Amino acid sequence: MIVDLKSISDDPRHFNLTLERAWWPDTGEDGRFLGLDGPLEASLSISKTDQVYLLEGRLNGRLRIRCDRCLEPYSQDLDCDFSFSLAASLSDDESTEVELEEEDLSVEFVKEGQIELDEIIREQVYLSLPMKSQCRESCLGLCPICGTDLNKTKCVCQQKKGHPGFSKLKGLRFRGD
Repeated sequence: MIVDLKSISDDPRHFNLTLERAWWPDTGEDGRFLGLDGPLEASLSISKTDQVYLLEGRLNGRLRIRCDRCLEPYSQDLDCDFSFSLAASLSDDESTEVELEEEDLSVEFVKEGQIELDEIIREQVYLSLPMKSQCRESCLGLCPICGTDLNKTKCVCQQKKGHPGFSKLKGLRFRGD
């Protein structure tokens, strides 16, 4: 959904969207984030203050994520708030350099006075993902030797004990041995 920022006045404009599973583009099963696990509720509000637009929003729904330890998909709740400022591009000429002040770093610049709400929502979903995703706290992960899912079966590999940096010391013999 494209919103023309010129149509935003001093009164905030509200958007309540319900996005179904099919809304998220299918990126295949090879990624960490697998898509939505049910509808995603998005409440957005855009207001104008001077030359800057303030976008505030809230996302609620469920996500399908791949566990970083065992690689199995699982569902996780999403409930996040976000807000940021939008401003018109500083210069229409991309060849000129403009020095950004510290307060400009918290502002997202838009071209042609329009924003794509779908892209903003996708970006916020990605930003809400955990740094390390685990299906559960007690997830054992995969065996580093044979790749067996240790949550489902016990591995029969002979795992070496100790730090690999000290493996040469096992062959060391003392006098009198």
